[in-house]
Amino acid sequence: MSGLKTTSQTDLARLRATGDFAWDGTDEDDRPLSLEEMQAGIDANRKKRGRPVGALKESTTIRFDRDVLEMFRASGPGWQTRMNAALRDWLKSHSPTRSS
Repeated sequence: MSGLKTTSQTDLARLRATGDFAWDGTDEDDRPLSLEEMQAGIDANRKKRGRPVGALKESTTIRFDRDVLEMFRASGPGWQTRMNAALRDWLKSHSPTRSS
């Protein structure tokens, strides 16, 4: 590897040049992280998965015309959320009535 710098060396040089990184060449804490420190870092940066607490959603089975469903699915991920928003918007100007 004749003269090639690793990404971390290049990034460190860029940070030093831009002043975004203050480092005096010494590292008082030059030791591996403990398991507790690693876990704390992981926990601090972990995104919570799943539905947010307090979201009142109900699972149901419903039938839609195939073309309507295909249009929403074709819009990509999040199509069910967009379909819910479209129904909610429709309800703002319409009163759902029962037809016999």
